[in-house]
Amino acid sequence: MTRLTGPTPTHTHPGVGSTVRMSRSLATGAAALALLAALSGCGSDSESGSGSKTGADSVFGSDADSDGGSGQTTTDGLPQASDTASIASYLNRYTSCQDVATGDEYDGGNDGGNDGDAWGTDESEDPAWGIEERAVCTDDSGGPIALLTVPDMKKFQTAAKASGDEFLVGEDFAVVPVGDEAIRGLQQSELRFLTCDAGLAVPSGFDKEPALVDGCVLTNYVPE
Repeated sequence: MTRLTGPTPTHTHPGVGSTVRMSRSLATGAAALALLAALSGCGSDSESGSGSKTGADSVFGSDADSDGGSGQTTTDGLPQASDTASIASYLNRYTSCQDVATGDEYDGGNDGGNDGDAWGTDESEDPAWGIEERAVCTDDSGGPIALLTVPDMKKFQTAAKASGDEFLVGEDFAVVPVGDEAIRGLQQSELRFLTCDAGLAVPSGFDKEPALVDGCVLTNYVPE
């Protein structure tokens, strides 16, 4: 992401008396099986708390064992994280996102430099971007990752198209990593690369879908 600045039983025919007795036995047996099934269902619920997970739980964990249920997946397969803590928690599944600070705190304590700048110092103050909150964390190499809460993703994508900037986005947030290790780690996540570059060629085997704004796309392919 050089431009960054998801057997039926068989029976004989018994006599009448035998038939009555067998009918009673079958009724009793059916009742017993129903009871066993009910008990089994109760037991499986209590015993499966640490079992395998499916759907959103397989990505984020259940409400009981992950971040207070801070993340979930939408029908589009994009992760949601409506606050800074949730974004950082999600990113930490794929890359390091430590020492989270507000954008102002990070900018104030940083003297700049290619590896020190975090995207969005000016953009987060521009209403055209629709950024509700900007924060910054750092990866293992000390490179910044801008964390952006974006309630109105279409508005955000419109500004991105106008600026030519590119991002990794979820349903309601965006991130801008700088370090290559962080970028490649996040490529394994459910985030999608947002670009409005009409010339982007996506290799076969990768997904490519229209974004919310004409001329922009979302893909799980991140260019070198």
